[in-house]
Amino acid sequence: MDPDTELPVIAVTAEQGATMRNPVLRWIRGHQGVFFFPILLLEGLSLHASSVRRVCSRGRLQRRWVEAALLSLRLIGYLVLVFWVLSPGIAAVFLAVQLGLFGFYMGVSFAPNHKGMPLVPRDLTLDFLRRQVLMSRNVRGSRLLDTAMGGLNYQIEHHLFPSMPRPHLRRAAPLIAAYCSERGVPYTQVGLFASYRIVIRYINRVGLGERDVFTRPLVEQRSHLTVGSGAN
Repeated sequence: MDPDTELPVIAVTAEQGATMRNPVLRWIRGHQGVFFFPILLLEGLSLHASSVRRVCSRGRLQRRWVEAALLSLRLIGYLVLVFWVLSPGIAAVFLAVQLGLFGFYMGVSFAPNHKGMPLVPRDLTLDFLRRQVLMSRNVRGSRLLDTAMGGLNYQIEHHLFPSMPRPHLRRAAPLIAAYCSERGVPYTQVGLFASYRIVIRYINRVGLGERDVFTRPLVEQRSHLTVGSGAN
């Protein structure tokens, strides 16, 4: 259910790779380990499209017309402003560069958090703590990294306490890590570049057709998951 794992081009599970019928997308997914970072240049476009789809969908959405008006003002107003102050050619180049860099920045901030971590099978029941901690990965670093990633490097704490202000996530992390250690719940934390290596290696395996890619981590953590199932 996490939108970070529902990507139109990149497959993060073997099931997604196997069900792709479009031959072009199937080929891209087969080589997604190579194209991962370049594809992130399109993430900004994808985020804007998701916003429009959400407002236009038939699902329940509070204050739909307010959302639609503000979204239209942002998208249309921004385009009008850019083409007003710049010539058409320069405006088009500016928009392409801005949208590409925005998408790349968002993508490299989202990527380290879940990809390559186990997913919960549909028939497995876990308590809230294990469901959030076992499936997420933190990225350790300085306060500069905290600022650059907007607190997303504390993904475990963000999932456990989604309403916690971002400046407090860094202070909460060692407390939660100690709590998990006392209860035998693996708390995953790696460096930034190590997280990218894990993600690339993982999605490359998925793109090459590996099956049941999440089975091994869950099997290795079977004792912890068994405890979690019994708790419910």
